[in-house]
Amino acid sequence: MEAKLKELSEKRKSVLDGGGPKRVAAQHEKGKMTARERIEAFLDPDSFVELDAFVEHRAAELGMDEVKAPGEGVVIGYGTVNGRLVYLFAQDFTVIGGSLGEMHAAKICKAMDTAMKVGCPCIGINDSGGARIQEGVDALCGYGNIFYRNTLASGVIPQISVIMGPCAGGAVYSPALTDFTVMVDKTSNMFITGPQVIKAVTGEDVTAEALGGALVHSAVSGVASLMFSDEKATIEGVRRLLSYLPQNNIEDSPLVDTGDDSARLCSDLANIIPDSPNKPYDVRDVISRIFDNGDYFELQPLYAKNIVTCFARLGGRSVGVIANQPNVLAGVLDINASDKASRFIRFCDSFNMPIVTLTDTAGYLPGVGQEHGGVIRHGAKLLYAYSEATVPKMNVIMRKAYGGAYIAMSSRHLGADMVFAWPSAEIAVMGPEGAANIIFKNEIEEAADSAAMRKEKIQEYKDQFANPYKAAARGYVDDVIDPAHTRARLASALAMLLGKRESRPSKKHGNTPV
Repeated sequence: MEAKLKELSEKRKSVLDGGGPKRVAAQHEKGKMTARERIEAFLDPDSFVELDAFVEHRAAELGMDEVKAPGEGVVIGYGTVNGRLVYLFAQDFTVIGGSLGEMHAAKICKAMDTAMKVGCPCIGINDSGGARIQEGVDALCGYGNIFYRNTLASGVIPQISVIMGPCAGGAVYSPALTDFTVMVDKTSNMFITGPQVIKAVTGEDVTAEALGGALVHSAVSGVASLMFSDEKATIEGVRRLLSYLPQNNIEDSPLVDTGDDSARLCSDLANIIPDSPNKPYDVRDVISRIFDNGDYFELQPLYAKNIVTCFARLGGRSVGVIANQPNVLAGVLDINASDKASRFIRFCDSFNMPIVTLTDTAGYLPGVGQEHGGVIRHGAKLLYAYSEATVPKMNVIMRKAYGGAYIAMSSRHLGADMVFAWPSAEIAVMGPEGAANIIFKNEIEEAADSAAMRKEKIQEYKDQFANPYKAAARGYVDDVIDPAHTRARLASALAMLLGKRESRPSKKHGNTPV
């Protein structure tokens, strides 16, 4: 037995050493941790249990029979984050560039399969040179198996992709299928075809960072949910993200004791909204006053900045928050904002997270570019997502809510359970200026002083329609409230709605506008 135990110890050491000291040193020189160091930093101390450590590839062609790949270039297992179970895999770039072959993929699939069986989040740490070319179609089969499982797990368990190095070619589609993609500034990148291929095919000269770096995917493409400055901050960010999420689609939204009184008044909320309906303000100032301890966790903060999506807590309960941002494009909806908000809504609905909407928008962004870009199709995603969601849905109309955007932003007509409005709310088909120009066109044109008449008619329209009381008279708004009472009313509504049960017509699935 002593000899066998010695053999076991030697084999395990070989696996733990990964690609060896030189390759580990090269990884560190790039400002990157090894796969095992990342897992150790991510999980609670001493909680990691590794699986399939001794798996080996069985490729023999193109010299692979001579290639040793400890752990097959990926580390998988389970552990805890803040005491809660997670499954995870981390690609090991020190072992043949973390390239994905048949058995590498099989290990990842095992982690995903088991995470689904036990109902816990699955986190993938990506750092790979891509498909292992020597294994040919077996590598492609491996990617397909992973994509298939990403789809099966969608809406069942939270899936988080953490990009901590290169992620190219077919490898990018697994993160795209997961719920959240998190990137590290300057050291991670994602693209279908790399700079060299693009140069050869199109003649465009671009660096990997400019093509698919963290900033590009955070601010331009919208592929990344979050970006952090280094790997340590990234790991802490993902741990914090997990704290807002349930383990699976059966659990309720997490409840923690935040120590913040649900009935607390927000006495300065009214002062945040300018008297002029056209003046901007930062909706984050509203969010920080309404939710527990002024704390919230924003997603995609650099993308489609005219809408804010974040997780927060209300009375200790995790909720999803969608808010128009008047500071950017006056908070109007457009293609990117619709995509950003609708995907967030669908995630919240999948995992039983109540949704709070803060509305202040003049409508959809006009323009040839938006129309030709498909704002009709993209805007419909928002309508679909709110209508489809069966979780508790609460809406606060703070200021402008015009036309189709009023409907799209969680109106009663799309199934909102509780709609509140502040006295500053303007709910109408369009803004007073445009409406007056249409309704009172003849009177304005015929008046001796058309400018004065136009001003008079705009005010007349404001007095009659640009207020919350017409909608309240129809029951489309449940109550017009003092902004100071917003937190208390939302918390009360949430407590009341936790037992909500709502069914939908039986069907295989809907046909979402994509």
